[in-house]
Amino acid sequence: MTIQVSHSVKPDPSAAAADIASSFSGLKPVAVLFFASSVYDPASISRSLKDKFPDATVIGCSTSGEIVSGSMLKNSVVAMALESDVIAGIAADVIDVTDRKAPSRAIIGLAEKFGSKPLDLNPDQYVGIILIDGLSCAEEWLMEKIGDLVNIPIIGGSAGDDLSFKKTWVYLDGKAYNNAAILALMKPACKFDLIKTQSFIQANKKLTPTEVDEATRKVIEFNDMPAVTAYAKAVGVDEKDVASQFMTHPVGLIADGDPFVRSPQRVDGSSIYFYCQIRNGVDLEVLTSTDIIADTTDVVQKVQKEKGPIKGLINFNCILRTLQLEQEQKTDAYGNIFKNIPTIGFSTYGEEFIGHMNQTSTILIFL
Repeated sequence: MTIQVSHSVKPDPSAAAADIASSFSGLKPVAVLFFASSVYDPASISRSLKDKFPDATVIGCSTSGEIVSGSMLKNSVVAMALESDVIAGIAADVIDVTDRKAPSRAIIGLAEKFGSKPLDLNPDQYVGIILIDGLSCAEEWLMEKIGDLVNIPIIGGSAGDDLSFKKTWVYLDGKAYNNAAILALMKPACKFDLIKTQSFIQANKKLTPTEVDEATRKVIEFNDMPAVTAYAKAVGVDEKDVASQFMTHPVGLIADGDPFVRSPQRVDGSSIYFYCQIRNGVDLEVLTSTDIIADTTDVVQKVQKEKGPIKGLINFNCILRTLQLEQEQKTDAYGNIFKNIPTIGFSTYGEEFIGHMNQTSTILIFL
């Protein structure tokens, strides 16, 4: 099974692409997936990599940090080459996230390339990767729409821009886009699985949104109180200190005991903005952080014990997890978890797994 990864820290896009192409010399990939720091000119890095792999489907996005086997990086490009013994077929398209009809058109077209209708695609045989403009605020409706159109698993992340919060990019076959998503449908030639892991436990404190602005991801009230007041009470701090608790005490939508994390972003008067949409009246639980290194190690080891060696891994890892690892000086330890697995990934502005969430790592593995 041919899965190979590479990276480059050369600042010139053409030189970085040449570095990666040299590492993949002799391979005939059907797909090349890459994640590139926002220090690279979007059009240049996308074009340069497509030029090196003209016969492959080449997809990627901008990042807020990169992951490659054994390391967490910055200001780099990481790439994975997948040959036909891993990916039997792939089709990808650009979705304009300002057009509510675009997902349907794209998915119908992609399914047709496999000789199928969208709902007839077998979830045991197909998987989707989605990369979304991380500043578009389109993730929730887009994932809901896609979920209505197909039954196959879709996993991915929201593009970053190294915490500038100015513009993020997604890439397909030599071109760069924003206000867009790249959706790739793949038919793996090997076994595959998905992992969702987050390092939190429930604090047994409920917060029910009672007034929200869903479009802007703003919570005005929890539990019929100003959002800041209710949150401060739940985590046991003064209202002036609530922002200091956001990283270690986000909230979660609990489904079958499993939290889907919604992370607070900032205080606005007595309201709180989130990185994820909050639905009015839907109960949330306050969460308490645990050990990212131990939790991720356990998940990876469990998969290997139950399903055999992981032949390749694509990691969509939240920027807030990366920031926590940096604060705790554990980035080397995190990279080390994947040192013996062909791995690429990036620090995202949100993660996709069924829906949209934060402070999570969503992972596609090939077995």
